[in-house]
Amino acid sequence: MILLQWEKINVCVQKWMKQARKIILEGRTEGLCVEEKTSRCDLVTNVDKFIEKFYVDRIRETFPNSKILGEEGEADKDLDDFKGLLWIIDPIDGTMNFVKQHDHFASMIAVCENGIEKLGYILDVTEDELYWGGPECGVFCNDQKVAPPKNLPLEEGLFGVGGKMLLSNYRNVQSAAKKSLGVRIYGSSGIEFIHVLTGKNVSYLSHLHPWDYAAGKILAETLGLVVKTIDEESLDMLSSSDVLVATKNAHQGIIKLMNS
Repeated sequence: MILLQWEKINVCVQKWMKQARKIILEGRTEGLCVEEKTSRCDLVTNVDKFIEKFYVDRIRETFPNSKILGEEGEADKDLDDFKGLLWIIDPIDGTMNFVKQHDHFASMIAVCENGIEKLGYILDVTEDELYWGGPECGVFCNDQKVAPPKNLPLEEGLFGVGGKMLLSNYRNVQSAAKKSLGVRIYGSSGIEFIHVLTGKNVSYLSHLHPWDYAAGKILAETLGLVVKTIDEESLDMLSSSDVLVATKNAHQGIIKLMNS
């Protein structure tokens, strides 16, 4: 059960994400200002920036001593420890999908305290489905509790993977893809995490930044899934790495194939 401050955090975050969803959907239809970040395939929009500022402003107002890590820069510049409340924000995950498809994108928030992962939130914006929870309360989709997915092996499930990794056969990833029942590439780590949480896929592998995986890691581990680097190292929530989320059985098969 969520108690005291955590109940307040949960109520606030769900309210903020409901408000953010309305802003995102309105922004999608009112015209976007699109910019390139590191390449023509790495985009940011005025809506990404606005939503991150929206979250940051409300966190500062309600929980003033928080530390914040956000994708678009509306956050603390020097984060070198985990003391106190740490919020990790991805305002729109899957910006290319948001711009080109108007679908298959998410908004994500993770909350930690003194290095302990507490609550994760992944909002599938177009479907209006908020996956939320943590180790003290379980995982929910809106108001419905989410059951742990079946512990299927790789050969009995679908394999989610980053497109660049698959095309370049990074660390022999194509061998894992071939052993699975098929490959799925969605272009949004939040959507990919949801598919593993709900058992639609048995795994997801990609190079991810903290804002890409923080919320999903909390939810996945709460459901008994494995979230580690492909070298089987733990993630510290402040580092970018090659991240694998999978059922325990699929994790073993993928690691064996990719490290052989």
